[in-house]
Amino acid sequence: MADTPRMMTAIVASAPGGPDVLEAVERPVPAPGEGEVLIKVGAAGVNRPDVLQRMGNYPPPPGASDILGLEVAGEVIALGRGVDGVAEGDKVVALVPGGGYAEYCAAHHSNTLPVPAGLSMDQAAALPETFFTVWTNVFDRVGLKAGERFLVHGGTSGIGTTAIQLAKAFGAEVFTTVGTDEKKTAAQALGADHVINYNTTDFVSEILSLTGKAGVHVILDMVGGDYVEKNWTVAAVEGRICQIATLNGPSEQANFSKLMVKRLIHTGSTLRARDVGFKAAIARNLREKVWPLIETGQVRPVMDSSFPLREAAKAHARMESSGHIGKIVLTV
Repeated sequence: MADTPRMMTAIVASAPGGPDVLEAVERPVPAPGEGEVLIKVGAAGVNRPDVLQRMGNYPPPPGASDILGLEVAGEVIALGRGVDGVAEGDKVVALVPGGGYAEYCAAHHSNTLPVPAGLSMDQAAALPETFFTVWTNVFDRVGLKAGERFLVHGGTSGIGTTAIQLAKAFGAEVFTTVGTDEKKTAAQALGADHVINYNTTDFVSEILSLTGKAGVHVILDMVGGDYVEKNWTVAAVEGRICQIATLNGPSEQANFSKLMVKRLIHTGSTLRARDVGFKAAIARNLREKVWPLIETGQVRPVMDSSFPLREAAKAHARMESSGHIGKIVLTV
């Protein structure tokens, strides 16, 4: 770290509020701890949890940085003790519990992956949060299998674009919901078999019609609210639903008889606070099963826009507009 500056620019929320509370501050460059690498950040991904943190609704887990940002791509420039399999000079992506919106970021070596061949730093920074999230929830937690019918809401979000591509790559029939015809076209281009504009079509009746009332086997939902009972209605008997966010708030009412009669499993998870060992297991699966698909071009990050680090407020405003298709990143 001899040539590394002592201080760096980072983005924090000065107080809970709108995008305008994000400010650039000077912070000490972190020193890599046991098992950690120090990354000179080339780009950092912007995610919905960052927005929630900025609003004061999603505090960092104990010990995590108050600097926003859950994923980065860049070059490893220093190693802590006990690092294995990563060397100085390696180009990596990393999932981090915080600290990504900065010029330098420390990450546990086991939660890094090599930048896939052919991807820019911007594209690489768009990978960790959504790919880790989709893999652990869709494939590990609720066990999507080839030949099953899969529904993901918000098909043109970062999560949605990732889920569509991975589900298709592993042999599922993919259903998704979107809010505009432009987004419908984008989701179809990614390979979704059935795309429903929820502003013009009732997705419940449409999915039941498309499936002969049999429903879908697996649902990935980040909406919550009244979607809870709607998901139970469109789920197949013994279907599995995974909740990863509740953007529409809690469910005001849900008819649990549907859950019982159909023998449904409705589970959920958050990833940020899980330990590095849990995330390391996901990283191993991604490297073995998904990274080859990225390197051959079968699966790619869908990019919406990029903003300079100091314009993080504009990136957050873009995300909150819900007009984006794919990932938003900050360039450093």
